[in-house]
Amino acid sequence: MAEVKAKKIRSAGRASQSGTIEVMDTTLRDGEQMQDGSYTPEEKLTLAQVLLEEVRVDRIEIASARVSAGEQKAVAEVMRWARRHGHAQKVEVLGFVDQTHSVDWILDSGAKVMNLLAKGSRLHLEKQLRQTSEQHIENIRRTVDYAHGKGIQCNIYFEDWSNGMLNSRDYVFQLLDNLVGTPIRRFMLADTIGVLHPGQVSEMVTDLIARYPSVHFDFHGHNDYGVATANTLAAVQAGVRGIHCTVNGLGERAGNTSLDEAVVALHDFLGLSTSVDEKKLISIAETVEVFSGRRQAVTKPITGLNVFTQTAGIHADGDSKANLYESRLVPSRFNRRRQYALGKMSGKSNLDYNLKELGIELTAEQKKLVLKRIVEIGDRKETITQDDLPYIVADVLETPHEKRFILRSCVVVSSMGLKPMATIKLAYRPEGQEEYEEYEESAQGDGGYDALMRAIRKITARLGLEFPALADYQVTIPSGGHSDALVQCTITWKNHTTFVTKGVNSDQVLAAAEATEKMLNLAPLKKIGKGN
Repeated sequence: MAEVKAKKIRSAGRASQSGTIEVMDTTLRDGEQMQDGSYTPEEKLTLAQVLLEEVRVDRIEIASARVSAGEQKAVAEVMRWARRHGHAQKVEVLGFVDQTHSVDWILDSGAKVMNLLAKGSRLHLEKQLRQTSEQHIENIRRTVDYAHGKGIQCNIYFEDWSNGMLNSRDYVFQLLDNLVGTPIRRFMLADTIGVLHPGQVSEMVTDLIARYPSVHFDFHGHNDYGVATANTLAAVQAGVRGIHCTVNGLGERAGNTSLDEAVVALHDFLGLSTSVDEKKLISIAETVEVFSGRRQAVTKPITGLNVFTQTAGIHADGDSKANLYESRLVPSRFNRRRQYALGKMSGKSNLDYNLKELGIELTAEQKKLVLKRIVEIGDRKETITQDDLPYIVADVLETPHEKRFILRSCVVVSSMGLKPMATIKLAYRPEGQEEYEEYEESAQGDGGYDALMRAIRKITARLGLEFPALADYQVTIPSGGHSDALVQCTITWKNHTTFVTKGVNSDQVLAAAEATEKMLNLAPLKKIGKGN
């Protein structure tokens, strides 16, 4: 018996690899079941167009029947476009075993394909529907026959199929025995609450395909244990012909199988083909982020912001010598470029790569100073981008080596209904002395920087030094516009002449404080009389 079963498993595996795997995207239906998830009709239309014509998935599931008038309007708009562009059979709507109601709703929307939701476990059948298997099968048949008579193509979901196979396999077989041979085109196996592991999926799918070799099975995974992609691969290896995914893995609870991960894994690990254009995976992920309001983790495989960014200096060094840290996941596959981040773990290779990309040439000594500054900033900031680097270079090259003034510490507090308050500790080394003297002052101001300036002026007044006038104040960030960008504060000062200082920090007020510290060290501060 064991030998026979092994032959069946190998046969099923070969069958699954004989052609292209069909990809159905359900971002607009199952992916919309995340908490607070909803798309407008216009957003659904846009996403449907991109998924079918740019990403090129085989099918999309866009709604559930009988949800709302707004949902029906959205389906109708998508279908008007789909018919004009030859995609009518690729757009699917979830329907229910209600004989005529779902079918009529779908007909009125203009859709042509219904994915019928049936109970795939005896527990759901008996506890939720309170029916016998014979009753449920008869109701399914009536619904399918009615749909077929109206020209609606039917696929069928076995909801909670995973628990059906775990606890009531005879019931699953009873369903299939009675429904194979009906007009149902695809039988869709749902791990509805994500309870399976890859070994179980492989065994269950193999068993079904051995019993029903001519049936088209799809696998529909959920990610509750974080193994939806692995389960999808196991199902394909065992012989399913189609998979269900959502963009960015959106969906109820922990979400669904992620489109990008599943497709790329099928291509790389199993050597299978799909219709999906890998170069469009990033753009659809970004679009869905905007429409859904759900940002994906920067470490999300394939489409995450940081997944093609090396940070450790040893990695940049290895890549510069022989691409030692590359894999088949080269960023060019997805219209992206590899980056080498700058931060406290950066090495010379990280800096060299980014300077070369920007066309900036520095001496060895200047590179040392810039790298030291990068590490200092990295201790306060998670990542420094290539866009930040010109600011850092300018900051380092303009910083005087010998300082008369050092801003030891600075606290600026802003609050509703009260003037901002700044408290500073400023060290000053008088000419001819080796030791610094430290001064502390606090002041209120009309803004955070104004309060800081007033506190500094108190100290310079005590020292009998004239403070230059502030002529202009500008704040800029790198063009990338990312939320943790470094801020460059450029301040123009005027006394007997006009000069400019710049400060770089991830905080605007502290960038201004750094620019002011540079002014104190660069400007020839005049004596205004004996200090207090």
